[in-house]
Amino acid sequence: MKNIEFYDLVKKIVKQATQLKDKHTHEAKAVAEYACIFSQSKEEYDELVRTVKKIGSQIKETPTGLLFLVTPIETVSGSLRLVKIRLPDSTRPERGDADFRVSDYKNFKERFLKKAGFSLIQRSDFEMIELADKRFNVRAYFSNPPISKQYKLKN
Repeated sequence: MKNIEFYDLVKKIVKQATQLKDKHTHEAKAVAEYACIFSQSKEEYDELVRTVKKIGSQIKETPTGLLFLVTPIETVSGSLRLVKIRLPDSTRPERGDADFRVSDYKNFKERFLKKAGFSLIQRSDFEMIELADKRFNVRAYFSNPPISKQYKLKN
Protein backbone atom coordinates (compact mmCIF):
# COMPACT_ATOMS: atom_id res chain seq x y z
CA MET A 1 0.00 0.00 0.00
CA LYS A 2 1.28 3.45 -0.86
CA ASN A 3 1.46 6.12 1.83
CA ILE A 4 -1.18 8.22 0.04
CA GLU A 5 -3.59 5.27 0.01
CA PHE A 6 -3.01 4.82 3.73
CA TYR A 7 -3.70 8.51 4.43
CA ASP A 8 -6.84 8.36 2.27
CA LEU A 9 -8.11 5.31 4.16
CA VAL A 10 -7.57 7.00 7.54
CA LYS A 11 -9.31 10.17 6.29
CA LYS A 12 -12.24 8.13 4.95
CA ILE A 13 -12.68 6.28 8.27
CA VAL A 14 -12.60 9.56 10.22
CA LYS A 15 -15.04 11.18 7.79
CA GLN A 16 -17.52 8.31 8.12
CA ALA A 17 -17.12 8.18 11.92
CA THR A 18 -17.73 11.94 11.99
CA GLN A 19 -20.94 11.44 10.01
CA LEU A 20 -21.98 8.71 12.48
CA LYS A 21 -21.20 10.99 15.45
CA ASP A 22 -23.04 13.91 13.90
CA LYS A 23 -26.12 11.80 13.16
CA HIS A 24 -26.45 10.63 16.77
CA THR A 25 -25.01 13.49 18.89
CA HIS A 26 -24.78 17.26 19.08
CA GLU A 27 -20.97 17.24 19.29
CA ALA A 28 -20.25 18.83 15.91
CA LYS A 29 -16.99 20.35 17.18
CA ALA A 30 -15.62 17.13 18.71
CA VAL A 31 -12.07 16.51 17.51
CA ALA A 32 -10.93 13.07 16.34
CA GLU A 33 -7.81 12.14 18.29
CA TYR A 34 -7.37 8.56 17.16
CA ALA A 35 -8.34 6.30 14.28
CA CYS A 36 -8.25 2.54 14.01
CA ILE A 37 -8.22 0.54 10.78
CA PHE A 38 -9.89 -2.85 11.14
CA SER A 39 -7.86 -5.13 8.89
CA GLN A 40 -9.95 -7.68 7.03
CA SER A 41 -7.22 -10.33 6.64
CA LYS A 42 -3.79 -11.23 8.00
CA GLU A 43 -2.27 -10.17 4.68
CA GLU A 44 -3.92 -6.75 4.86
CA TYR A 45 -2.83 -6.36 8.50
CA ASP A 46 0.79 -7.04 7.56
CA GLU A 47 0.61 -4.63 4.63
CA LEU A 48 -0.93 -1.86 6.76
CA VAL A 49 1.71 -2.31 9.46
CA ARG A 50 4.51 -2.15 6.86
CA THR A 51 3.03 1.07 5.47
CA VAL A 52 2.44 2.85 8.79
CA LYS A 53 5.96 1.99 9.99
CA LYS A 54 7.24 4.21 7.15
CA ILE A 55 5.35 7.25 8.45
CA GLY A 56 5.24 6.71 12.20
CA SER A 57 6.60 4.88 15.19
CA GLN A 58 5.00 2.11 17.19
CA ILE A 59 4.14 3.26 20.72
CA LYS A 60 2.10 0.35 22.04
CA GLU A 61 1.31 -3.26 21.37
CA THR A 62 -2.15 -4.38 22.45
CA PRO A 63 -3.82 -7.79 22.27
CA THR A 64 -5.84 -6.50 19.30
CA GLY A 65 -3.10 -4.76 17.31
CA LEU A 66 -0.41 -2.10 17.16
CA LEU A 67 -0.73 1.62 17.95
CA PHE A 68 1.41 4.18 16.11
CA LEU A 69 2.27 7.84 16.57
CA VAL A 70 2.28 9.34 13.08
CA THR A 71 3.01 12.63 11.42
CA PRO A 72 -0.26 14.57 11.80
CA ILE A 73 -2.94 13.60 9.29
CA GLU A 74 -5.39 16.41 8.53
CA THR A 75 -8.97 15.09 8.64
CA VAL A 76 -12.46 16.61 8.56
CA SER A 77 -12.37 16.41 12.38
CA GLY A 78 -8.94 17.79 13.11
CA SER A 79 -5.31 16.79 13.04
CA LEU A 80 -4.82 13.14 13.92
CA ARG A 81 -1.61 11.71 15.43
CA LEU A 82 -2.60 8.22 16.64
CA VAL A 83 -3.46 5.32 14.34
CA LYS A 84 -4.04 1.73 15.36
CA ILE A 85 -3.96 -1.24 13.03
CA ARG A 86 -6.34 -3.86 14.41
CA LEU A 87 -5.82 -7.55 13.81
CA PRO A 88 -8.60 -9.27 11.84
CA ASP A 89 -11.55 -9.83 14.19
CA SER A 90 -14.92 -11.32 13.26
CA THR A 91 -16.60 -9.08 15.86
CA ARG A 92 -15.35 -5.99 13.98
CA PRO A 93 -16.54 -6.37 10.37
CA GLU A 94 -16.56 -2.59 9.87
CA ARG A 95 -13.69 -0.72 8.24
CA GLY A 96 -12.57 1.10 11.36
CA ASP A 97 -13.33 3.64 14.07
CA ALA A 98 -12.41 7.08 15.31
CA ASP A 99 -12.22 8.31 18.89
CA PHE A 100 -13.49 11.83 19.57
CA ARG A 101 -12.73 14.26 22.39
CA VAL A 102 -15.94 15.84 23.72
CA SER A 103 -15.96 19.05 25.73
CA ASP A 104 -17.97 17.71 28.71
CA TYR A 105 -17.72 13.93 28.98
CA LYS A 106 -19.84 13.67 32.13
CA ASN A 107 -22.81 15.45 30.55
CA PHE A 108 -22.27 13.62 27.26
CA LYS A 109 -22.40 10.30 29.10
CA GLU A 110 -25.57 11.25 31.00
CA ARG A 111 -27.27 12.46 27.84
CA PHE A 112 -26.37 9.76 25.32
CA LEU A 113 -25.54 6.52 27.12
CA LYS A 114 -29.21 5.63 27.52
CA LYS A 115 -29.89 6.03 23.78
CA ALA A 116 -29.89 3.24 21.21
CA GLY A 117 -26.50 2.46 19.70
CA PHE A 118 -24.47 3.72 22.67
CA SER A 119 -22.74 1.43 25.16
CA LEU A 120 -20.18 1.85 27.94
CA ILE A 121 -16.85 0.02 27.87
CA GLN A 122 -14.85 0.16 31.09
CA ARG A 123 -11.14 -0.53 31.36
CA SER A 124 -8.86 -0.42 34.39
CA ASP A 125 -7.54 3.09 33.68
CA PHE A 126 -10.21 4.67 31.44
CA GLU A 127 -13.68 4.23 30.03
CA MET A 128 -15.20 4.89 26.65
CA ILE A 129 -18.61 5.16 25.14
CA GLU A 130 -19.04 3.21 21.92
CA LEU A 131 -21.46 4.29 19.20
CA ALA A 132 -22.44 1.72 16.59
CA ASP A 133 -25.09 1.93 13.88
CA LYS A 134 -25.45 -0.89 11.34
CA ARG A 135 -26.06 1.70 8.60
CA PHE A 136 -22.42 2.81 8.97
CA ASN A 137 -19.26 0.88 8.14
CA VAL A 138 -17.41 2.42 11.11
CA ARG A 139 -17.80 2.93 14.85
CA ALA A 140 -17.24 6.03 16.97
CA TYR A 141 -15.82 6.23 20.49
CA PHE A 142 -15.66 8.90 23.17
CA SER A 143 -12.96 8.25 25.79
CA ASN A 144 -12.48 9.54 29.32
CA PRO A 145 -9.85 10.65 29.93
CA PRO A 146 -9.41 11.71 26.29
CA ILE A 147 -6.89 9.79 24.20
CA SER A 148 -4.60 12.85 24.05
CA LYS A 149 -4.33 12.82 27.86
CA GLN A 150 -3.87 9.05 28.05
CA TYR A 151 -0.84 9.32 25.73
CA LYS A 152 0.27 12.76 26.94
CA LEU A 153 -0.06 14.41 23.53
CA LYS A 154 -0.28 18.17 23.17
CA ASN A 155 -3.56 19.33 21.66
